[in-house]
Amino acid sequence: MSLSTRPRKDHLDALAVGMLLVCCMFWGFQQVMVKATVAELPPVFLSAVRGLGATLLLWMWCLWRGVRLFERDGSLWAGLLVGCLFAAEFAFLYIGLQHTSASRLTVFLYTSPFWVAALLPLFIHTEKLRPLQWLGMACAFAAVVFALREGLGGGEAMGDLMGLAAGALWGLTTVAIRACNLTRISAEKLLFYQLAVSTLVLVALSHGMGEPWDRAWSGFAMGSVALQTVVGAFASYLAWMWMLGHYPATKISTFVFLTPLFALLFGALWLGEAVTLTLVLSLALVAVGIVLVNRK
Repeated sequence: MSLSTRPRKDHLDALAVGMLLVCCMFWGFQQVMVKATVAELPPVFLSAVRGLGATLLLWMWCLWRGVRLFERDGSLWAGLLVGCLFAAEFAFLYIGLQHTSASRLTVFLYTSPFWVAALLPLFIHTEKLRPLQWLGMACAFAAVVFALREGLGGGEAMGDLMGLAAGALWGLTTVAIRACNLTRISAEKLLFYQLAVSTLVLVALSHGMGEPWDRAWSGFAMGSVALQTVVGAFASYLAWMWMLGHYPATKISTFVFLTPLFALLFGALWLGEAVTLTLVLSLALVAVGIVLVNRK
């Protein structure tokens, strides 16, 4: 039996809110943990190892739960597309963390609801934007430009742009899932497409970039990869895929904007990253924009 047996809802209930809070807190912490880990391991290789471990865990989960992953259901090409988008997102994300702080990159990554709100109406006409929502998009766009301007002066522009690209790709992944009606398949199979395809792509990309695969692993690096694999890429993403199938995409996408707040907190406490006024104001303005976009 798959996780997709609960009926779809048009609002976020207590279960969804609780799951989103836990996921957002961990994702904010994970960005800081990855930032610390890419100082020891090549970024794309690190992402590929994480994906490989999570793919194996998900496969074992599906065997235990009796979820069929390889039956024909017309989802193959859409699943491959989503997997490639997922791979590109994490390539930009992990490489970008070498060029900017975890807190800055997370702000740009979590512009993904902006992209969902902007692009989803092109494919699902019931989600067309109204004037107030366009105002929200303008606010979010202005905030991103404002934050990028600070990065140009501090030498972090490359990492910021990679974070913005990762956010756009995450948004495109969500749009592709909804536009291709992939929520009709089980949450496990939807996640399997993303993890398995992205792992193959990231392994090939890491090899093509000439990343060294023979570096010594410290105890911290092993613990970090284990946590990213089990909690990050397996448990939290499986929960996210399940929520995409049971709750409105725009509402849960907006809710995850809590993640940059946690990233700012953990980045300052663990890595001593600077929390500038520009970054905080940009974060607030993007939040206002996304709330306006998703306002009823």
